[in-house]
Amino acid sequence: MFIGYFTERPYQDPKAKFFGASKDELTDLVLSNGEYDSEIAADLYNRYFDEKLYAEEMGFDGLMLNEHHSTPFTMGSVMNVEASILARITKRAKIVLLGNILPVRSDPIFLAEELAMIDVISRGRLISGWVRGTGRESLSHNAQSPYNWERFQEAHELIIKTWTDPGPFRWEGRHYQMRYVNPWAKPYQKPHMPIWVPGVLSYNTLEWAARKRYPYLMTATDEEPTKECFGIYESIARDNGYEAGPQNYGYMLKLHVDETDELAEATARKLLQGPSNPFLEGNQGGVHPHLQALPGLTSRKNMLPTASSRAALAGRGISTTGFTPGSFEDQVAKRGIIYGTPKTVLKQLRIAMEKMRPGIVMMWDGDGAMTHDDAMRSLRLMGEVVVPTMREWAAELELPGPTEVDPATGKHIGTATTGAAAG
Repeated sequence: MFIGYFTERPYQDPKAKFFGASKDELTDLVLSNGEYDSEIAADLYNRYFDEKLYAEEMGFDGLMLNEHHSTPFTMGSVMNVEASILARITKRAKIVLLGNILPVRSDPIFLAEELAMIDVISRGRLISGWVRGTGRESLSHNAQSPYNWERFQEAHELIIKTWTDPGPFRWEGRHYQMRYVNPWAKPYQKPHMPIWVPGVLSYNTLEWAARKRYPYLMTATDEEPTKECFGIYESIARDNGYEAGPQNYGYMLKLHVDETDELAEATARKLLQGPSNPFLEGNQGGVHPHLQALPGLTSRKNMLPTASSRAALAGRGISTTGFTPGSFEDQVAKRGIIYGTPKTVLKQLRIAMEKMRPGIVMMWDGDGAMTHDDAMRSLRLMGEVVVPTMREWAAELELPGPTEVDPATGKHIGTATTGAAAG
């Protein structure tokens, strides 16, 4: 099993009206960047790097980064900058990018160069993920949303060719025309770094990932529809000539571990007290459907079983009428948030592992209004007790990760040649 650590890296200003237990709810893309304090941001960026370093020390396999724009709920607006720093200051952990927003990129070759350099600096520890982005990203970068899916696919093919084929060559596509493709930097890993794909609602994205034999990660989705989505992937994989297994499936869950159940609950509640985040159930704030659900993004006629979640739909500007966000207690009841001492959380984690059988588990913690001390306590207890126990259970339940079994071939890595599309 591959076990990773994730936080959105929220902008935390105790003086701000949009922060804390009694905060004002934000409507996405409304807050002015005039609220930004670079001194606070400098402290936070360095804090989050310190936490990533400690996560590596505590035995996590991967350090996950994501990217959102024009918002205080994540400071990782250019996650490749963060990844390049992690490439130099970490030693062992994989750097997992979930992911770069391909359709908003006007020059995929520039992105291919950036990622190749990060992979080289880290000596082959980069895992590159792709996302399509939501309306908020298209708006922030003036990207034409009706062509989102086409641009995603073409940018991917161009980047893969750039990484694997000797240059120079010319690319004449529908959305990208490159007269000269010959970047000097090439990936450290051969033929290129692993590629993983996260998702929530889009059937097209899951189907594409399954055809490409890329691991697919469900991000904080409800358990039952998540299991159904993995079943859809398995069926598509079989139709495409291979058997998918745990190495093809990933799941992100919200988890906080602490010294007592009482302290764990008090701290876990802070998860919902940071700046409003459309993708964090219980703290979603408001969205403008006409901005978030732009034409050409998630097809309402082709969605996954996770569309049964009103929270997932509302956060993307779909079906917001009459939506009431779930409470902290609602999420705890369905294991949307897991908190407690190591002994307490392991009981819940065992159920989730047996039910969904993922080979990748991402722990989402240290978010919202949680402090540095909150995050470090949890990381320590995860590293001392939770992560080692999960590894034992993964061996018992036969849940290999994609660094153990090749997602493209189903063969153990080290005993067979890794597939070009493997994760």
